[in-house]
Amino acid sequence: MEIKLLSFIQIIMGRKIDTICVQGGYAPKNGESRQMPLIQSTTFKYESSDAMGKLFDLEASGYFYTRLQNPTNDNVAARIAELEGGVAGMLTSSGQAANFFAIFNICEAGGHVIAFNNIYGGTFNLIGTTLPKLGIEVTFVGEDATDEEINAAFKPNTKLVFGETISNPGVRIFDIERYAKIAHAHGVPLIVDNTFPTPVFCRPIEFGADIVTHSTTKYMDGHGVGVGGAIVDSGNFDWDKYADKFPGLCSPDPSYHGLTYTKAFGKGAYITKATAQLMRDFGSIQSPQNAFYLNLGLQSLHVRMKQHHENALKIAKYLKSLDQVEWINYSELESDPDHALQQKYCPNGTCGVIAFGLKGGRDFSIKFMDSLKLIGIATHVADCHSCVLHPASHTHRQLTDEQLIEGGISPNLIRLSVGIEDVDDLIEDIKQALAKAK
Repeated sequence: MEIKLLSFIQIIMGRKIDTICVQGGYAPKNGESRQMPLIQSTTFKYESSDAMGKLFDLEASGYFYTRLQNPTNDNVAARIAELEGGVAGMLTSSGQAANFFAIFNICEAGGHVIAFNNIYGGTFNLIGTTLPKLGIEVTFVGEDATDEEINAAFKPNTKLVFGETISNPGVRIFDIERYAKIAHAHGVPLIVDNTFPTPVFCRPIEFGADIVTHSTTKYMDGHGVGVGGAIVDSGNFDWDKYADKFPGLCSPDPSYHGLTYTKAFGKGAYITKATAQLMRDFGSIQSPQNAFYLNLGLQSLHVRMKQHHENALKIAKYLKSLDQVEWINYSELESDPDHALQQKYCPNGTCGVIAFGLKGGRDFSIKFMDSLKLIGIATHVADCHSCVLHPASHTHRQLTDEQLIEGGISPNLIRLSVGIEDVDDLIEDIKQALAKAK
């Protein structure tokens, strides 16, 4: 099985983000395709039965069935791993699949997960509703919880802590270094969903995160054409030091003739297990076609993120100046309570997503959204097109009012995803919609 571990030079020397976006993960040799090729094939041919048998036993490198791995996918995963400063990565069929695999790879029935309650509604449901059906305990902690409250949430069977670099939809900044220290003090890794800032604006591994996930559907794709997810392993967590907590990685796997992942694959153990075991059994592979689209999106990620950020900051300042706006969350505003954290973790920008509330409550918010002409109402977020969504009515409508408030979502919260159109046109659209909604 081929797991692309980043080279020593890539990890230690490091190339700049802009270069990695364009050239990471794929280095053509003499006479090979300059562009990363799309390998649209389900299967791969071998000359002997023994050669293929070694692949099934994880004794040799190569590809045999795209449900597990595909060269196009692995080239793109390697680029994302390099962008994040990790040692290895993998693609999944969606961001939800990435978060599920990242958790389930080290936390099975009888385990316990600690997660922050301001995470995306779909992930909240995954962790809070579906994982318990699989026999996994869950404790949610508040975004403003004290160290004492977080420490009190740990149990002997706790396997990990989960949070989002920038929460969706509340757009709060996650104190990565603080929570990494707490998690490590209890002998468990910190998993961080870095979808919103992307590695262009924040690299959680540099602040102590162990595993990083992405919904590549968002900024990484950037054009709303391909659903996908990604997982990156930092290679920093010492699984063997806490072998009793992580038997899946540190004890023999009977489905591979007693192979032990940490012994056989070293720093590649986590991604290898997720691929060889979870992808084998659940099959949530990203299609090679979508991986090819993602490759094209990554090539312009560094350019687009800067434009998203510039547009969003101008619009945030405009919204803050309006009497109709009751409150606004955008950490790049100096008045924002998370501004100090933004300066620490995302000093060059955050993302293009703004959370704000209008006076007049839920009804006025809906009238405003329905009056927009250029900015569309869409479930999506974080692509070239500007779009708006009302979480209480849409993505988080499964939650009770109490759960919404606990997750930092008020009934009038509007999530505005600022695209890369002309910012003056976007401001004019907001202006006319507010006037029409009165």
